Amino acid sequence: MNCVHRATVLKSMTNIPIVFVTIVVACFWLAQAVAATERPNVLFIAVDDLRPELGCYGNPIVKTPNLDRLATRSVVFDRAYCQQAVCSPSRTAMLTGLRPDTTKVWDLKTHFRTAQPDCVTLPQLFKSNGYHTSALSKIYHSGYEDGRSWSEPHWYPKGRSVDTDPMDWSKRIVTRHDINTEEFANPIAERSNDSKNQEAKKGPAFEVSPKSEEQLPDGATAAEAIRRLKTLKEQGAPFFLAVGFLKPHLPFVAPKKYWDLYDPDSIPMPTIDHLPAGCPEFAGHSNGELHNYPGVPAENPIPKDFAKILRHGYYACISYVDAQIGRVLDALEREGLSENTIVVLWGDHGWQLGDHGLWHKHTNFEVATRAPLLISVPGQKSAGQHCSSPVEFIDVYPTLSELCGLQPPQNLAGKSLCNFINDPATESNTFAISQYPRKDPKSGLSVMGYSIRTTRWRATYWKDRASPKIVATELYDEDNDPFETENLADKLEHRELINSLVKHIPEVSYAPDISNRKANDGKSDSTNPSAATSFNDRGARFDKLDANKAGRISREQYKSQQTDPKAADSRFTKWDTDQDGFLTREEFLAQGKP
Repeated sequence: MNCVHRATVLKSMTNIPIVFVTIVVACFWLAQAVAATERPNVLFIAVDDLRPELGCYGNPIVKTPNLDRLATRSVVFDRAYCQQAVCSPSRTAMLTGLRPDTTKVWDLKTHFRTAQPDCVTLPQLFKSNGYHTSALSKIYHSGYEDGRSWSEPHWYPKGRSVDTDPMDWSKRIVTRHDINTEEFANPIAERSNDSKNQEAKKGPAFEVSPKSEEQLPDGATAAEAIRRLKTLKEQGAPFFLAVGFLKPHLPFVAPKKYWDLYDPDSIPMPTIDHLPAGCPEFAGHSNGELHNYPGVPAENPIPKDFAKILRHGYYACISYVDAQIGRVLDALEREGLSENTIVVLWGDHGWQLGDHGLWHKHTNFEVATRAPLLISVPGQKSAGQHCSSPVEFIDVYPTLSELCGLQPPQNLAGKSLCNFINDPATESNTFAISQYPRKDPKSGLSVMGYSIRTTRWRATYWKDRASPKIVATELYDEDNDPFETENLADKLEHRELINSLVKHIPEVSYAPDISNRKANDGKSDSTNPSAATSFNDRGARFDKLDANKAGRISREQYKSQQTDPKAADSRFTKWDTDQDGFLTREEFLAQGKP
């Protein structure tokens, strides 16, 4: 409706039901508000690992004055869900408008252009329509940049900018600049190749930083965004500026003043510190990412005293990044750009802070899949209102396309949210779909958990990835059990509901396809003799390594059967796509040599 002439709209209203007319008029006036000034800019703010622990989402303890200020001129989507609760798959879905089963990005090592070489990304669409598109810090997952998306190299606060060859996306072009920040005050020396734990981190899981804000990566990113806004204002062309912030991702490093905002005893501990009753064990994980930081206790669940410090650190990082976002929003107003700039703020997924005994993401639970989404449109009448309908991150692409009058690709999986921006209370039967891959140790099957979230229910179906078989089901009543303490899937009274929601699972092909997977060097696995090895042969080797029949193998188990321990260490790190310290059957079959 963006470009519809008023007379055309009024003429077309004759003999149309009044409800439809109301919707049409609302869409028309939203379009007019956006079009009142030509070609609105877009400020696209991505925040890593941010769950909806914000004042504008009802948290009375966390200090987020700047995000709360943005919320007063936005629609706040209370039920916004990522497509997969891990960085690269979620960000890829947001930026391509496609589900993980289409991009084939289920891990942290696959570039979406392997499966979708001609995909037109969200920023690429804007670039092709005359916008200047720029990316600062983490937008795509680091290491999987996409030069076609941007008008200039992708800037990072680590002293480098990255472009990719326009003819060969697998070729990265790195240039250097002078802004080079380090997170830790006293980073541990780089580990050697023979280090026992190749995933070990360069510092602790948390740090009260003695550094100034701009000596840390997110402060440097905010300063660069401020400089870019000034330059973009001077240039006068419409822009799509993507600004990524790393916190509150681990490690929880923030200046002391942000730690001092909180009494750790006031930050509530999780309601439940174990998996829900009746939940399949494989729905959780072993907190491998957290345990890779030095000083973290080895046991699960994490001891309460240590968990309290971690939660304190997470809140401190939220307030630190809130302050950096505030600096960028202030610059937007100072440059006179706020009245013609759409602002989208999103967290790439949620985060578990000991909920269900889990830390970080990597699950299909509510707290891992739900994240903040705020959309501010100049002149919108719904500013400050909340939308309670379930929405998906893949909906952002068609939404921004409509708001800016651009024609998006026809294959997008999401739907425009403009009806909710016009009227957040619009009645809707929408639902959101998230997914996560796992290994079922009982059946030995590689499974994909598809989670369907309606306004009340979350139903998760664990499907064999090689057949239509469902090996396990979860059902949670989010209205009456918001902390997901009990799986209701076995209750007879819910059988009809389960049979109804299963129909929303996306259609997928069941034959595992690794023939066209590319390694990090961009070469097809088909050039590697191991790609011709059958799944059955690899499966037999996995079973031999998995002597305890645990459904996964440790680094030491894998290395014990290899002739070159150093090379085996490197392969294990590469294949451990969910970074939990173990190889599942799926990871072993799909990623490497037997």
